[in-house]
Amino acid sequence: MSLPSEGAIGVLSHGIRRIEHLCAFLGEPVVPLHPWRGAAVPLSGVAAWGRRPTARKARAFAQSRGIERFLCLEDGFLRSLYPGASSQTCALVVDDRGIYYDASQPSRLEDLVSMPLVPAEQARARQLIEQWRESGISKYNYAPPPASLPAQPYVLVVDQTANDASVQFGQADGGSFRRMLESALQAYPDSKILVKEHPEVALGRKCGYLSQILDHGGYPRVERIRDDVHVVPLIRSARAVFAVTSQVGFEALLHGKTVHTFGMPFYAGWGLTVDALPPPGRRHAVAVEQLAFAALVRYTRYVQPHTGHRCEVEDAIDYLALQRRMCQQFPRRLHAIGFTRWKRKVLKDFVQGHAVIFHRNLRTVPQGATVLRWGQRIDPTVRRDLSMITVEDGFLRSVGLGAQLVRPLSWVFDRSGIYYDATGESDLERLLANTEFDAAILARAARLREAIIRSGLTKYNVGSGNWIRPAGVGRVILVVGQVETDASLRFGAPGIRTNRALLEAVRAEAPDAHLVYKPHPDVMTGLRGNRDEEKALAALCDELVLDCPMDRLIAAVDGVHVLTSLAGFEALLRSKPVTTHGAPFYAGWGLTDDRYEIPRRHRRLSLDMLVAGALILYPRYVLRDGRSGFATPEIVVDYLLSWRDEAPARASGCRRRLILPLLELWSRWRDAAAMRDGHRTRGAGNAASNGPPSRAVRRKLSAPEQ
Repeated sequence: MSLPSEGAIGVLSHGIRRIEHLCAFLGEPVVPLHPWRGAAVPLSGVAAWGRRPTARKARAFAQSRGIERFLCLEDGFLRSLYPGASSQTCALVVDDRGIYYDASQPSRLEDLVSMPLVPAEQARARQLIEQWRESGISKYNYAPPPASLPAQPYVLVVDQTANDASVQFGQADGGSFRRMLESALQAYPDSKILVKEHPEVALGRKCGYLSQILDHGGYPRVERIRDDVHVVPLIRSARAVFAVTSQVGFEALLHGKTVHTFGMPFYAGWGLTVDALPPPGRRHAVAVEQLAFAALVRYTRYVQPHTGHRCEVEDAIDYLALQRRMCQQFPRRLHAIGFTRWKRKVLKDFVQGHAVIFHRNLRTVPQGATVLRWGQRIDPTVRRDLSMITVEDGFLRSVGLGAQLVRPLSWVFDRSGIYYDATGESDLERLLANTEFDAAILARAARLREAIIRSGLTKYNVGSGNWIRPAGVGRVILVVGQVETDASLRFGAPGIRTNRALLEAVRAEAPDAHLVYKPHPDVMTGLRGNRDEEKALAALCDELVLDCPMDRLIAAVDGVHVLTSLAGFEALLRSKPVTTHGAPFYAGWGLTDDRYEIPRRHRRLSLDMLVAGALILYPRYVLRDGRSGFATPEIVVDYLLSWRDEAPARASGCRRRLILPLLELWSRWRDAAAMRDGHRTRGAGNAASNGPPSRAVRRKLSAPEQ
């Protein structure tokens, strides 16, 4: 990293230097300091953490070297999913005057709160407060909601850990907590007093101020919440909130609650709270929008954990709301079956925040558990007491094939069925049939669709060849092949199920068209299916195209015919006419020319409704490192572009030499076994290919396209 002429920020603390994206937060290079030797480069300032003892050493160092610029760092007001260094922070406070929780001296936050807002800032502050309320986020966002709330009216009283710096520097002590409790009892005689203890107290790691008082009893109207639960539902239902210096008081103000303070936190003394202490003379009455804008927009700095780039507070709220929503979607303990060892690590990243126990068969799964199964290899009717969730690849997957063990960026988790099984409803089908898509999500879907088209992205993003439309031909139709033993054909193609039959049907419909046939890449790489049989299909088409990227092919043709291939969906994104000869998830909504009717799909969708359901609401997205939490499809589009611009992802030479031949042998055995099962179950010829597959076939499904 090249250093600016004015120098860099020096940091003594190893802990601070371990903060991810620290340079992005500070906007300057960061270099380590040695207490005696100093730094190897010129310094523009010194940074330390809040009011910790190490900060005094850093300040003394700066003064001894004549460095006037001293920065106090602290976590922002909406930090991360989990507390601690294991969870990447997306917010950091940088204060060059003091620090927000030290009421004994001015801070930069106080200066910013005093600044009036222009109309545009006022409007943004109102929208920001509304976004905060709707998102349900807090400083930390991992804890589950309370199992229940009191039936009678209550006020929320917030405890803190003993010797907390914000208590010490917020002009409070242990007596402040006793006075707070007694004041709440007196001010609200007809309400229950709900005391929210700090989670560190419940875990036995620290002592709380109120917990020590309540241990002696004598408070019949007080109910203690010792469980580690999310505080937002408690705030929303409370009549009022009592705090000493806890940030919960600030969050309660954003939720429009009456807040009583018994210390001098940063949000007290501005005429917004009922304060037990007189405010410093430098604080004066302001509107809640002015306080929120100063604290969340002007004072705090934000970084998007996926990219490491600075972002706005609204982006940070969206990021944390997504993390919380994904982590609360399933029970805390999950059981998994049917996942290869390679997929197990991936699964843990896609259900981060949950404990996962892997099983070889369903006999060892406890009664009533929630089970994740890969594909439909496990018959759910064997254990009807279990809640089964089917896991599969999503629609923006990777740069490279799943059969080559290229890590996916998107998986779907379906409680009802799975998107490629047209014999029953899936979560995706219900989303598309019932969701009221508002203008905001449709606009987002349109932007996402345009970004995908502009970037030329597809599911696998493979192929490096080129194809040029022949001169002088009329209508050109692209016919897309699939792996014929794929579960998406057995569950989504009630009529024809072979690539040969598809080509014959398209030729019968369009005898004068120029047919371009693209086999599935898994087949042509020898990983699945029969490569020689696919090459023989050249006799049924005008051209066999093997290596051209799918987006280029789609752009150059006049229409696309598929059985159930995702290429049909990718062609829809690019506004190409699509004919389906099976029943893929995108058929039956009025967007495709369908050869098979799906009576239960009677809603007419716009293209952006389909995109919103299939790419925004249905899948989960996690980048390859898994550390930055759940991503959005927009982040994944940018990530896929960077990934594709690098060398194509592939296994190392040793791994390819050892694993891929074994994969090919295994896939050929699996495909042959699946074909035998299919012939035994359906009988000979096409007559038995109509209707859903039998239960015997369901039990021995291979995975869909990977």
